[in-house]
Amino acid sequence: MDFQHPWFLLLIAIIPLLLIYYKKYGKNQEGTIIFSSERYFSKKIKSRGRLRHRLLIILELCILFFLVTALARPRKVDKLSEKKINVIDIILVLDISSSMLADDFLPNRLEVVKNTAKEFISSRNGDRIGVVVFAGQSFIQCPLTIDIEVLKTLVDEISVADREYDGTAIGMAIANATNRLRDSESKSKIMILLSDGSNNTGEIDPATAAIIANNFNIKIYTIAAGTDQSFSRIPGRGLIRNEIDVETLKEIAFKTGGKFFRATDKDALMDIYKEIDKLERSEIEVKDYTKYKELYAVFLIPSIVFMFYLIILKKYLFKVRV
Repeated sequence: MDFQHPWFLLLIAIIPLLLIYYKKYGKNQEGTIIFSSERYFSKKIKSRGRLRHRLLIILELCILFFLVTALARPRKVDKLSEKKINVIDIILVLDISSSMLADDFLPNRLEVVKNTAKEFISSRNGDRIGVVVFAGQSFIQCPLTIDIEVLKTLVDEISVADREYDGTAIGMAIANATNRLRDSESKSKIMILLSDGSNNTGEIDPATAAIIANNFNIKIYTIAAGTDQSFSRIPGRGLIRNEIDVETLKEIAFKTGGKFFRATDKDALMDIYKEIDKLERSEIEVKDYTKYKELYAVFLIPSIVFMFYLIILKKYLFKVRV
């Protein structure tokens, strides 16, 4: 509770001052009738007179207290907050070609990518996130969802593509993810594309796919994953040539207003996801509302009631002449 006009409460200080004044000086200012001796009055009459007099004083002071409090306009304050979160829709586009088994990231690139992706997902509470995987073809691993646990379970199930689907179709992966995001009503639509190779298959080239994504206001962050060495090793298969098309990934990011990142180890990849997490945060709009309920009637009505009783007592019961 607060008061709209709290300075009126200063008048309450008058009440103890009035009591002090009455005790010291007030009695001498009242009208009196002189009797030769008080023995003509019984103790009962004198006690009743004092009681009536005190009752009138108490009523007058109560009226003053309630009137002053009502003038201060007491009110109950209810504060309400309305939060509006502008959710971001994010599609993780992850390369699952056979080269993702290279062990330059321990235990291999794919496992590191999956683990860092899950950490990123856990940090995006409230956003809708989906996963598209690609090799020679692209597949939807999980549609846009806010169910983080289901999403992380589906990420755990990602494995390298079968040989018949091997390859790197970056353009088709972007087109597939764009198809998932284009009808989104979210103000921010993000794609995080991670690859360790170069586009070598698919009907749509990456540059064209990036233009299409940009037309739907989709921003693409690209990550080139793999060491700077010429060769990497796949356990049981021998050495493979590192053929990361850095320039194409940079072009994709540039055309969509995103950013290109280079991850040469696990720590670098984790830092990249953290940076993207900072760059793309949900906007929260908070509106505060204050609702006031007037309480002056709670004090005004008793003051009127006491005033009514005071008049009745003075005029009709105690026969006090003013």
